[in-house]
Amino acid sequence: MWSVAESEGIPAQLPVSSPPPWPATVRATLWWHRATEQAIALGGPDSNINITVGMVVDYLDSPVGPYREILASPVLRRPGGGRGVMPRLSVPFIAVDSAASVHGGREHWHLPKVLADFTGDVLEGAGASGPHWLVETQSEGRGPSFPIKGGLGFAQPVVDGLQVASTKMTGRARYAKVTVLAEGPTLTGWLKPGTHHGLQIVSGTMETGIARTISS
Repeated sequence: MWSVAESEGIPAQLPVSSPPPWPATVRATLWWHRATEQAIALGGPDSNINITVGMVVDYLDSPVGPYREILASPVLRRPGGGRGVMPRLSVPFIAVDSAASVHGGREHWHLPKVLADFTGDVLEGAGASGPHWLVETQSEGRGPSFPIKGGLGFAQPVVDGLQVASTKMTGRARYAKVTVLAEGPTLTGWLKPGTHHGLQIVSGTMETGIARTISS
């Protein structure tokens, strides 16, 4: 499974999760910045957009109950390469505080989830840490919230192409400034510290669908 060092190592036994679609109610902060050289190298030759995206998410409910999550995509991909194709996250680092969610991510979407400890509030100051890494965020919402409706996709490298899945979301968001600190064997080189443009999803519902494999 495509992953970085921070997303390696899982328990020998995991609870079995139900297959998608997965509906959920969420709150989240996400941010983005220009990809570093290390991020571009990590993304590989099939990456199309050199933008790094990070996200901390509070799942208020889901098929495996409430949990928290952090993920980062070093680059974005357009499967097939056309300009009309929706850019998708490509995620080698993702961690949660739910063993059942670890199973769900790995089994259903080829997402290399591991267990982590979480602190704080995703819309204010949040932290996540594993055995050899940590990420801390401070999120400052600015201006009024506005309605959002759209999609978010994943494109995970597999042996025979890309495994892609889509998430539909509706809710309310507002612009935010997000200050990030990241430490770890690889994160230090591609999840840039500092203050970045971002969004707070102050309330939202989402549903992640079934993955399918396509040629890269």
